[in-house]
Amino acid sequence: MNAIPRPEYPRPQFQRAGWMNLNGTWQFEIDCGGSGRARNLVNKEKLDGEIIVPFCPESALSGIKNVDFMRAVWYRRSFTLPKAAKGKRVFINFGAVDYECEVWINGVSVGTHRGGYVSFQFEITKALKDGENTIVVCADDDSRNGHQPFGKQSYRYESFGCFYTRTTGIWQTVWLEWTNDERIKSVKMTPDATNASLLIEAELDGSVKGAVLKAQAAFEGEYETEIAQEADGNFVRMQLLIENAHLWNVGEPNLYDLVLTLEKDGKTVDTVNSYFGLRSISFDGMKCLINGKPVFQRLILDQGFYPDGIYTAPTDDELKNDILRSMAMGFNGARLHQKVFEQRFLYWADKLGYICWGEMASWGADPKEPWTLPVFLGEWLEVLKRDYNSPAIVGWCPWNETWGEDNNGQHHETMSMTYRVTKAFDPTRPCIDASGGIHVETDIFDTHDYEQNTEIYKERYAPDAPTIYDRLANRQSYGGQPVFVSEYGGIAWNTEGKGWGYGYGPSTKKEFLERYKGLTEALLNNPHHMGFCYTQLTDVEQEINGLYYYDRRPKFDPEIIHAITSQKAAIEE
Repeated sequence: MNAIPRPEYPRPQFQRAGWMNLNGTWQFEIDCGGSGRARNLVNKEKLDGEIIVPFCPESALSGIKNVDFMRAVWYRRSFTLPKAAKGKRVFINFGAVDYECEVWINGVSVGTHRGGYVSFQFEITKALKDGENTIVVCADDDSRNGHQPFGKQSYRYESFGCFYTRTTGIWQTVWLEWTNDERIKSVKMTPDATNASLLIEAELDGSVKGAVLKAQAAFEGEYETEIAQEADGNFVRMQLLIENAHLWNVGEPNLYDLVLTLEKDGKTVDTVNSYFGLRSISFDGMKCLINGKPVFQRLILDQGFYPDGIYTAPTDDELKNDILRSMAMGFNGARLHQKVFEQRFLYWADKLGYICWGEMASWGADPKEPWTLPVFLGEWLEVLKRDYNSPAIVGWCPWNETWGEDNNGQHHETMSMTYRVTKAFDPTRPCIDASGGIHVETDIFDTHDYEQNTEIYKERYAPDAPTIYDRLANRQSYGGQPVFVSEYGGIAWNTEGKGWGYGYGPSTKKEFLERYKGLTEALLNNPHHMGFCYTQLTDVEQEINGLYYYDRRPKFDPEIIHAITSQKAAIEE
């Protein structure tokens, strides 16, 4: 392993030259009673142990491997800023911390954040001093309190069924960056493939009166075009036109390099390196179109768990390799399930032409409870803002398997509000309000179906068969939307011991492959379907539904699975 674990820049679509990776060895202490503030752990000179950041304390890679519940955890380390940062504004960034986080610099609290799955930053300039500085982080993660989303993290001591080892505290890269007073705070990029243009909406920070934002685009190293515009207050909105359009699509990852330069009084005060892809998403009847052409979405369910890192991939290569493993078996994308994946994963999806559905870790949040909407929606909006620019993301799905139990209409209000906020922020992508659950407002009607009998499946999904999407008609109705079986299969297979899976496992590899073929072809051959999602890419701990073992060894010859998965779908005819 590198001297600094996960040393790569963690935010590929918004890169600055001035940064410092803070991964590595930190002091660490478990706070079982959540009493650390009362015991003044903020000012404790040395915490009880050590941990390797960014790996969670439950993981082997952290050096801790404590899988019991931890009410709170504390981190501490020192750093000295490089000379290049002197006189600059300095920010500390966290890829993700589960769940509630407070940060102190030299004993001064610089900010708090709630939400275990999204990135955040605090400015720490005024808290810094010359020479050595100290960071202290406290993460409170009472996952059994009933008031926070936790996804697939087990709410029992042990892992069971489809719930796995928990993640507490820091689980993505921590880093510093420094800027001038004037900086580009954020950028939202909306592609228009039809008109070969990119809408750039940038938020600026600092004394930016009279400042000018310049955007320059290049394709494969060749200059394409540029535009410059003066700031309107702290905001710039401009349309970048592309003469020779190269569209991004499945298996065709055409990406433009983008350099954003903020200038004031004729001098460059901030530079951000980024990239974008030109592509459109639309529908024609039951067909999902990318750049005006039908694409059947052959998705794999990806849980994003790793044997040695739990929520955190051991290396950047492993993020890329999971995509390559999926593609080797004929899948063109993934449903990123019950977890918000790190930005480096989306970077590789963008680079490889691999489509993804962005999802929130919604389990643990109950739509019928009044507390849920403000807590859930706040974090979900941060997810949308963080990942909006990725061309690989072709849809959003904030909730999974909510069943519509009503509490004075709260469930419907929560689902409807989440859908409408999502569409207000991003009208360019479809949104499924609740995958496999009760639909309140949705662009796509999806279902989960783990039937294992291939003959029943073929009858159920025959092109002329009566629709099954009016199930639970007392709580929902099918409105003619495109159809998506967003979980199927889950065929249990593990010759190395017992485990949990859907339905009954086949007795031979031949039987497995016949079942996989029968179930998959039933969905491919239905002209009303826009896609499917097979459960799942890898085994996860005791769950043995993967096409790969948990250590990423293939269970079956990838070429055989590829030949079945990649058959032409009826909707592509």
